[in-house]
Amino acid sequence: MRLPLPILLLFALLPGTSATAQPKPAIPGPVDAFTTDEVGNIYVLRGDVLELYNAQGASWLRNSVKTFGRISSIDAFYSLKPMIFSQEQGQLAVLDNTLSLQGSVLNLPRSGYPQVVLACASVQNGFWFFDQQELGLIRVDAQLRKLADTGRLDQLLGITPAPAGMQESDSRLYVNDPKNGIVVFDLFGTYVKTIPLMGIASFEVRGEAIYFLQEGTAQVYDMRSFAIEPLPVPDALLKEMLDVRIERGRVYVRTAGGIVIHEVGGR
Repeated sequence: MRLPLPILLLFALLPGTSATAQPKPAIPGPVDAFTTDEVGNIYVLRGDVLELYNAQGASWLRNSVKTFGRISSIDAFYSLKPMIFSQEQGQLAVLDNTLSLQGSVLNLPRSGYPQVVLACASVQNGFWFFDQQELGLIRVDAQLRKLADTGRLDQLLGITPAPAGMQESDSRLYVNDPKNGIVVFDLFGTYVKTIPLMGIASFEVRGEAIYFLQEGTAQVYDMRSFAIEPLPVPDALLKEMLDVRIERGRVYVRTAGGIVIHEVGGR
């Protein structure tokens, strides 16, 4: 059962959340990138090899994606059905629960999307794209047919967007623009609001909370109270963090040495 945010933050204040010794990575490095799903599975990218681990860091599956092109992002919106995206090749694919290709690789330029620089999964097997040429967000279905379009964001918001990441959660699309904050849209591409969290390196939305890494500090933003609190990360990891995620009472921290899995409350 997922811990409510107030209880999670209470654990951050309990003794045992700080450690002087460097925690040993459960998943040894080097790790180029990683993400997690809501169940706690961990998807690890090393070069052109994608690996799957369970919530405790035990190896499960691995598969090479040599023919796909360099992976620029992984989205585990659907548990055990990760989406991978190659910006350089303009290709997108969905994998199955064995990390094997599900269906065909989708070539975005050939489908009329030549300047997609960001992509993420959406409900009903759809996808969101950020089109750099059009400076807009596009939602498409599994066959890449357009479902929604924000139009030009520079005209809509009065800024020139430079998004670094995006994620859909609970019928909202969250777009991280480090200079302008996290911009939120609904499934129809309608602008909802901008959350003033600037300079974010990576983020994750779970329920009513946004977990994010900002200037080397892991924090959580409560979208109901607007409060910002530090995440319960061991002191020995504070200067080592390259990325961080949290799932079901576990904090996953990527360092140069690998991925450390820290039980909230030091348990």
